Amino acid sequence: MAFSKGSWVAIAFLLFAALVSAANGDHKLSARYYDKTCPNVQRVVQTVMANTVARDPSVAPALLRLFFHDCFVNGCDASILLDSTPFFESEKDAVPNTSVRGYEVIDEIKSVLEHDCPATVSCSDIIALASRDAVGMLGGPSWNMPLGRKDSRRADKDGAENLPSPHDNFAALVSMFRDRGLDARDMTALSGAHTVGMANCVNYRDRVNGDADIDTSFAGIRRQTCPADRDIDGGMAPFDEQTPMRFDNAYYKDLIARRGLLTSDQALYGSGGSQDDLVQMYSTNGARFTKDFAKAMVKMGNISPSKETPVEVRLNCKMINWS
Repeated sequence: MAFSKGSWVAIAFLLFAALVSAANGDHKLSARYYDKTCPNVQRVVQTVMANTVARDPSVAPALLRLFFHDCFVNGCDASILLDSTPFFESEKDAVPNTSVRGYEVIDEIKSVLEHDCPATVSCSDIIALASRDAVGMLGGPSWNMPLGRKDSRRADKDGAENLPSPHDNFAALVSMFRDRGLDARDMTALSGAHTVGMANCVNYRDRVNGDADIDTSFAGIRRQTCPADRDIDGGMAPFDEQTPMRFDNAYYKDLIARRGLLTSDQALYGSGGSQDDLVQMYSTNGARFTKDFAKAMVKMGNISPSKETPVEVRLNCKMINWS
């Protein structure tokens, strides 16, 4: 059967409408979401992740951070991956995201999956799986990650500017996490992601140069790479000096020793009561921490975009379909 040019346009439009309307349908996430449509999805993600982390281990904590920065802006919808268009500014350009890395890993995974299972696996699910595998590759726990997320057709740079700050106090952190359906226990467990990775001087300069609640020897070491003079650019520092690339509970031991790198890290310990008890428990019971961390990652991964957000399964993670 021959089709006219007009017919092809109509078919393309109908396919586009079907993709968007299906994406907007309400459904629950499920770890078995792709069992029939793309059964090799987890193997593909694990393979690309293993090869990438073998070349550059620092990508693992970077992808864990990418998941957090995506989910905290209008839900887990891969909006952080979108490049700017005439209609919206990219979240990548928001100040808290200028040091976010790992976009090329998500693109590589997406490329393989588009070959194996075209127009099936969302970019937001790829981020979720990659962050889960990143934790495992650093020696941390694994878990069944619910899947079935869709990708936003717009970005929210203003929202990304309001991500939790490394300078926040405890009350501000609790409020921000609560607004996203996460309680203080979830927040404390998720903050344990800072047991791996590095922070830039601009994020810890205030802590090591003026905070009274800090171990003096630790502050002295960190000031060597991050002087008080704000006209001098400092260097990177590990969140945990002892095991900076192993996912363990050392972060909480650092907090008790007043060696938390960021103001927002140390804010989790020192006010007394049940919050201090929780940090102390995680510092002595690594199994409890990893169990709570996995549970909190699933809970954070369930944060959905608003009902007004147009969504789809993007064919290219950097841009919306049919743009």
